[in-house]
Amino acid sequence: MIGKKKVVVVMPAYNAEKTLLRTVNEIDRDIVDEVILVDDFSNDRTADVAENLGLVTVRHDMNKGYGGNQKTCYITALEHDADIVVMLHPDYQYSPKLLVAMAGMIAYEEYEFVIASRILGPGAIAGGMPRWKYFANRILTATENILFNYKLSEYHSGYRAYSRNVLEKIPFQILSDDFVFDNQIIAQILKGSFRVGEISCPARYEKESSSINFKRSVKYGFGVLNTGFQFKMQSLGFKSYDYLTF
Repeated sequence: MIGKKKVVVVMPAYNAEKTLLRTVNEIDRDIVDEVILVDDFSNDRTADVAENLGLVTVRHDMNKGYGGNQKTCYITALEHDADIVVMLHPDYQYSPKLLVAMAGMIAYEEYEFVIASRILGPGAIAGGMPRWKYFANRILTATENILFNYKLSEYHSGYRAYSRNVLEKIPFQILSDDFVFDNQIIAQILKGSFRVGEISCPARYEKESSSINFKRSVKYGFGVLNTGFQFKMQSLGFKSYDYLTF
């Protein structure tokens, strides 16, 4: 708990058995009140390990996709009376030690949404990010800054923190069940004029870290561009989209 606000960490998990313990061990439980893991029909013992670690564990009876997993994460966190929800991947790609800073930025009402950027600072490629992903990230981010009329160093990090107010007001339930969910929810947050902050996060790509392949990355990239163009079209009054109308 920070500033009398309940902090809940959510973990969208798929085949994270080998990295889950290491990730959980670095979570500061003096600050984090509850950890919720949603297992997206893994092929390994992810859910069993989570239960043995005392995590609140939700099991999908079919694979619902990365976006679908996040929907369950956020709905469950709100049901558990979270004031601050931090999404942390259980694959140890992002440092759990940043949880306190990210939650604090929201708890003390400086921001309502915080994204941990791997681009702030010089460590993305040094941390193992493939060069093609780095340059794709930079090109997409530059394009999005134009289309969203905003300025972020990165839109594609999976390490994020939300205030309860944000998750209650945006209709995230109608977003894609695929990876582009990450980008669509940022579009909703910017549409809602919520206060957005960033924090520098070291990049950490290891053998067991999860990562989408080139084909799915290309699909994601086109989805990101489509989201940006839709946002711009609605901002200019040319067309409206259900997920951006609230």
